[in-house]
Amino acid sequence: MEEAPETSQLKPGKMNNHFIPVCLLFLGCVVISCNPADQQQKSNNFSMNSIVAAGKDIRIGHLSPTISHQIIDSTKVGVTVIDTMAYRNKLKALANGDTTGLWPVKKQPYPLKGAILPFKRIVAYYGNLYSKRMGILGEYPPKKMWERLNREVKTWQETDTTTPVQPALHYIAVVAQRDSMRDGRYCLRMPDSQIDSVLRIAKMGNAIVFLDLQVGHSNVKYEVPLLNKYLRMPQVHLSIDPEFSMKENQIPGRKIGTMNANDINFCTEYLTKLVKEHNLNPKILIVHRFTQGMVRNYQHIILRPEVQIVMNMDGWGGPALKRSSYTDYIYQEPVQFTGFKLFYKNDLKKPPHRLLTPTELMQLKPQPIYIQYQ
Repeated sequence: MEEAPETSQLKPGKMNNHFIPVCLLFLGCVVISCNPADQQQKSNNFSMNSIVAAGKDIRIGHLSPTISHQIIDSTKVGVTVIDTMAYRNKLKALANGDTTGLWPVKKQPYPLKGAILPFKRIVAYYGNLYSKRMGILGEYPPKKMWERLNREVKTWQETDTTTPVQPALHYIAVVAQRDSMRDGRYCLRMPDSQIDSVLRIAKMGNAIVFLDLQVGHSNVKYEVPLLNKYLRMPQVHLSIDPEFSMKENQIPGRKIGTMNANDINFCTEYLTKLVKEHNLNPKILIVHRFTQGMVRNYQHIILRPEVQIVMNMDGWGGPALKRSSYTDYIYQEPVQFTGFKLFYKNDLKKPPHRLLTPTELMQLKPQPIYIQYQ
């Protein structure tokens, strides 16, 4: 098994140029990993992203005082939405007393009925079944993994009794590679048999599933449709990792990649079509981020009733550094919802050698509604 260095360590201040690769694993091929275990060369960075009616795309734009996200407003086209007052109240609670006007995000669309966010907090285990190094999901056998995840779920439920917890498995379905692979796209797609295994493991604990894409030299327009049969499932959602989107054809792991609003908008448009065609509840899109440059033109991200977007603060380091990175890259560039990633091993490397607690994370503005453990 060949491994590469990892890139998700946090650095003080805003850093756009430092990148440390993630670990690779072999299954006849090399696979890049974002696992906390072997990130020996990480610096201190964070790896933190239309509704169709009567055959027409209806796009209704709004401009908030601080951002200019285009909004597709479900209330204008007669679709069924959730309890709007409850939704607004929950968003206000998540803003946690913020008075800057950034949070909650202004004039976002109400989601369709059945939306998970913000009514439940998602607590996820991240990884790949082929490697114990890529995350907690692949480190332990399913029953032991569920014992650990259930403890985290219980802790979060006790910390915030007002918000039910939804367990999730966050599976890296496309893994960036340092080798070009046969198709020259520098990524390795996991076989259906492995994704099916994750779905069975998730069913053991009534978890939802996120399929995570590290596209390498490929792109979301090519990779997302390849997962169509899974994304049509009501319990399956999508995640994209700009860290490994190498738009200038660099080798993954040697430089931090990037995605822009167009990439994110393609994903939400694709998911929107699936929701409409298959009468699904709203999908969730997770976008990882830990530097300024990983997500560009955030203000042009389109918000849709069919898809809920979480910008996930991804990266390891000490508590103070993680808080400041959350402020720099998530709080100051609001999209819709926020997430926070915790590394069981790498977060312990720097003083004071401990994880941030749920109680501490609940003090953030805004409070993260998606929590990921690696």
